[in-house]
Amino acid sequence: MGLAIWRAKQTLHARPHSLERLERPPSGALGRPHYGFDLFSVDLAAYLDDESNDKWTDTDERRLSDGVSVNFNGQFSDDDQSVVFVSERSGSAKIYTKSLQNPKPDQILTISDSLFHDRPTLKNNNRLYFASAHESPDQMFKSCPAVSRSGKFVAVASYGFGSWKGEFHELRTDIVVFPASDPSSRLEICAGGWPSWSGDSTIFFHRVADDGWWSVFRVDLPENFEDFEKSVVATPRRITPPGLHAFTPAAAHDGKLIAVATRRRGRDFRHIEVFNLETNSFHEVTDKVNPNLHHYNPFFSPESRFLGYHRFRGDSCPGDSTIPHLERVNSPMSGLKMLRINGDFPAISSDGNYIAYNPDLEGVNIMRSDGSKRWMVVKGRTAFYTSWNGVEKGVIYTSIGPIFESTKATVQIARISLDLSHLDGRDEVPSEVKVLTRDDTGNNAFPSCSPDGKHVVFRSGRNGHKNLYVMDAVDGELNGEIRQLTDGPWIDTMPSWSRDGEFIAFSSNRHNPDNGEAFSIYLIRPDGTDLRRVHVAGEEGSEDVNRERINHVCFSPDSKWLLFTANVGGVSAEPISLPNQFQPYGDLHIVRLDGSGLQRLTWNGYEMERQHGIGMMTWMWDL
Repeated sequence: MGLAIWRAKQTLHARPHSLERLERPPSGALGRPHYGFDLFSVDLAAYLDDESNDKWTDTDERRLSDGVSVNFNGQFSDDDQSVVFVSERSGSAKIYTKSLQNPKPDQILTISDSLFHDRPTLKNNNRLYFASAHESPDQMFKSCPAVSRSGKFVAVASYGFGSWKGEFHELRTDIVVFPASDPSSRLEICAGGWPSWSGDSTIFFHRVADDGWWSVFRVDLPENFEDFEKSVVATPRRITPPGLHAFTPAAAHDGKLIAVATRRRGRDFRHIEVFNLETNSFHEVTDKVNPNLHHYNPFFSPESRFLGYHRFRGDSCPGDSTIPHLERVNSPMSGLKMLRINGDFPAISSDGNYIAYNPDLEGVNIMRSDGSKRWMVVKGRTAFYTSWNGVEKGVIYTSIGPIFESTKATVQIARISLDLSHLDGRDEVPSEVKVLTRDDTGNNAFPSCSPDGKHVVFRSGRNGHKNLYVMDAVDGELNGEIRQLTDGPWIDTMPSWSRDGEFIAFSSNRHNPDNGEAFSIYLIRPDGTDLRRVHVAGEEGSEDVNRERINHVCFSPDSKWLLFTANVGGVSAEPISLPNQFQPYGDLHIVRLDGSGLQRLTWNGYEMERQHGIGMMTWMWDL
C-alpha cells in the first residue's frame, strides 16, 4: 500500500549520517514515546529585524496544539490565524485544524476509510493538499507533497514508476513536479526527499551528499510549467555545508531563509536552525529555547514572522503531559479490535482480562485490558518479551538480560508467578521469579508457551547460532526436559505457538543466512516436522519475496491467520523526519497460513510492531 496525494476543498471556520541512527527520544524509547508531540512556534520578528538577536528563551515559545495525543507536521493558514496538522487522537493519523484563539481543534473530513494522512498544506484557506494511504498503486512508493506559494504547482518525493528497493533509513526517492490542475503532467526533477517550495520556481529538498552528510539542496525551475520540458533543468546545488546533518527544509516566503532540522557533533538532540542563504550562516533557534529536547520538521508562517515545529511535550507544558496507557486504534477489519499500549512487548492473558508488558524494557508490568489499572510485577531487571501460560493463571514468561545481543550474551528465560485473585490498590504486587535456563547457555529469549501449558518454545544461541528449543514450562532445563527444534547456521527467532497446538510460527533468514536483515515467516510442527515457508510478498525466488522483513509473527485465536509486522507495504513517511526507528516500515499485516489473503492493518509513520518498542499494538480478536 502506497501513499496517494489528495486534494480536498474544505470550508474552514476559524555514515556520518549514522549519527542520526543514534538518536533517541528523551525517554529512551525505541518507538513512539509514552508522551505525545505538540506543535510550537517562536516569533522571528526580532531576528528578522536584527540578526544578532538570537537569545530566545522558553518564554518566547507558544504552543499551537492542545496537548492531547500526538500532533505533528503542521502548517500555518494563509492568514497566520490557524494551523493545520496531523493528530492521532481519533485512532489513526487524521488532519485537524485549530484556530490560534480556539483551545480545541476540529477534524477536517477527508477520506473516511484512510488510516493515514500526512503533510497537510492549506491554500487559500479552503483547499487542502495532503498525503493519504488510501489507494493501492501498482508499485510501492512514497510521496511527500509540497505546494508552491501560489498553489499552482505540487512537488512530491516519489518512487514514480520505479519500485521501492527495500531501504528504510535513507530513502532513494525522486522529486517530481506537476501542475495542481493536471496531476498527470509529471516531470521528474532530481533525486531527493522532503521538497519545500520558495515561490513557484525554486525547490529545496534534502538527501545524503556524496560525503555522507544529510544536506539541503536547491533546484531552480522555469516559472511556467509549459517551459519545463523545453528547457534543461538546472543541476541541484548544495546549500548546507558538510560537518553537520541538515534535513526537512522549509523555505521562507522571500527565499532568503530556510529553516532546517540539524544534528551536530557533540550534541545529543535534534534542533531547528535558520540558515541565511545570503550570508551562508546558521542561527540557532530551539537550542536556545529547549536545549534538551528533540525538535522536528520546521515550517514558516506565510510572511515568515513565525517559525513552527513539533517536539516532545513531556512534562514541560501545561495540560496532559502523557497520552493514555491504552488507546483504541482504528481497525480496517470488523471483528478485530486493535489497541496501542504504551509499553514494550505486550501479551494478553488467555481470558482477555490482563495485558503483560515490559515498561521501557525494565521489568514486567501487568494492566487490566481496559487500561484502568496497572501493577508492577518485576522491577530492577532488564527484561523484554512477555508470554502468558494459558492454563496456569498468573504465570508469565519473559527474557531477562540485554536485547539484540550476540549468541554469547547472558540472557535467561524466566517464569513469573503471581496471584491474580488478590490484586488490590497497590502499585506493586508480589511475584516469584524462577529462571528456567542455565546461565552458561548464552542468549535465550522470546519464550512462547504451548496451549496445554506444559512446554515453552524459545530462541537460544547456545550452539553458536540462534535456533529454536523446547523445554519444560515449569522446571525448564534445570530439572526438566529440553530439546532442540531447529538447527542451522542462520537465525530462527521470535517463535509463537498456535492456540490449537498444531504449529509454531517463527521468523527466520534461513533462506538467505548471509542477509541478517531479510526475514520471512516459517511454520513447523512441535515435533520438528512439516517445516515450510509462508510466502507473503511473492513466490519463491521472486525479487519481492527476497526483500521481506517480517518479524513478531503470532496466531489468531482460531489459529487460521498469522499476524506480523512487515515491510511489504513500503513506508508511509520519511524515517529521517521522525524519531529514530529501528524498523520504521513495521506496519501490521495478516495472512492465512498458506500465504493467501494478505491484508494490511496499520498505516503509521512510527514503528508499529506487535511486540517491539514503545507504543506498539496488542490485539484482541472478537470471535
